[in-house]
Amino acid sequence: MLIKTSFSTPLTDAPTLSVGGTSVRGRMGDTRGEHWHFYVTDLQPQHRYVLSLAGAKGYPLCEPWELATFPNPDERPDKFRLLIYTCGGGHEVHKFLPTVVRNRLLRRGLSFQPDAVVANGDQVYWDLLAPVGGKVFQTPEAVKLAGSFDRSAIVLGGDNETVLKRAAGPQIVPVYGTDFRSTPVFFMQDDHDYFDNDEATDDIVTFPPSFFMLQLARATQGMYYPEFLPDAARPLGLPWSSSGDRVWGASESFGTIRYGRLAEILLYDIRRTLTMAGPSAVYLDPEVEKWLKARIAATEVTHLVQVPSNPPGWTAGKWGEWYPDVLGPDGKLTTAIPKPYWQSGWLKQHDRLMEAIAAMKNRVPLVISGDLHAIGFGRMLRSGGLDFRANPINVVLSGPLGTRPGGWPSARRGTGAIPPAHLEMDEQVKPIEQHGFTLVDFTPDKMVLRLFKWDVKTQAVEAIDTLEPFHTAELTRPA
Repeated sequence: MLIKTSFSTPLTDAPTLSVGGTSVRGRMGDTRGEHWHFYVTDLQPQHRYVLSLAGAKGYPLCEPWELATFPNPDERPDKFRLLIYTCGGGHEVHKFLPTVVRNRLLRRGLSFQPDAVVANGDQVYWDLLAPVGGKVFQTPEAVKLAGSFDRSAIVLGGDNETVLKRAAGPQIVPVYGTDFRSTPVFFMQDDHDYFDNDEATDDIVTFPPSFFMLQLARATQGMYYPEFLPDAARPLGLPWSSSGDRVWGASESFGTIRYGRLAEILLYDIRRTLTMAGPSAVYLDPEVEKWLKARIAATEVTHLVQVPSNPPGWTAGKWGEWYPDVLGPDGKLTTAIPKPYWQSGWLKQHDRLMEAIAAMKNRVPLVISGDLHAIGFGRMLRSGGLDFRANPINVVLSGPLGTRPGGWPSARRGTGAIPPAHLEMDEQVKPIEQHGFTLVDFTPDKMVLRLFKWDVKTQAVEAIDTLEPFHTAELTRPA
């Protein structure tokens, strides 16, 4: 277990976490004692533990709670439930969905008792230099509230730490509170988590992330949400894994949820290792691609699901997508006009991964992505010259949690999300611009997807408490 805690007032001495008969001293995640994390090993699989947190003098810091470990990788559980969503961040100074409403949506998701949760990217919105994003987020009100970053200074241990906490803390802490202390949450990062939007002009190309962007992303993760625990089937030397200032073997950008032999969820951030090398450019480092293909080819797990931070299946014409579609003068997406600074190698890597996924035997291909502010479901039948009709790839837009009024694709980019010209898609649910989340139930013979949506314009907040799925899809394994 890797557990992170945030305190409203600093602790001068390290707290202690007790898990069963094991006690672990906290490790500070900032420089002021407001953030502590605990790494507990040598636990029994599929066992429910009682946890307690105490101060340096032994006094309790909160009531005890329970948390269960996953089954042994060789066990064969008969069910597993996953809750997944995207775009959970956003400060109320920028008119994002209020944190109490986001928390209410999450508590509705928790009412279905998921075994694990994936928060797929964009935990923070506070763009700094992006030509569009910087103007949106660096408002006088925001700067007055949090202050301004000094890009030549260190992030932790100076004024930048204060600015970071004022900007990021209110986007994370009140959204989750302590509601998830008995449910494992796997936090991924996407472009905004590096404190900029993926934008490219002659003046600035925001990715790959600069050194300062990396320090902000790493510091935010270090304080607020856990890295991905080691996994026997994931190489220790993948980029941004096994760093000296992190738990040994943990990965910051590439993760695994392994639930016995029933399900394996592969989580990957496409932003941190992207390259700008034209036809040979990649989003994912070649070693990461090799790892993904190795897991796709392995057969010991019944269901294998891909969870990238950026969505295959749809486009809104933005720069940092897999696809070359761009918004034309007529307000429609087109590939007849070159997308500035877009790299053709990104699409080549997309096709290599999709080809491998569609080639799986005795499995239903499923990709659930983040980033795009919409809820949708479809089947990828073709990608370029690759024909997937024999085993279509099911693709899901998981649903956004905190989108502000101007953050929907149709408002921000002038177009809703549509299939790119490179693909042939069978859209079961065309992308819907509403807040929501997705539940996935795994059993040995199938996966059942349940999509939830809530309309901030027409539905009362109280309606969240009784939300039911508006669309259900059963994906049955081949005989």
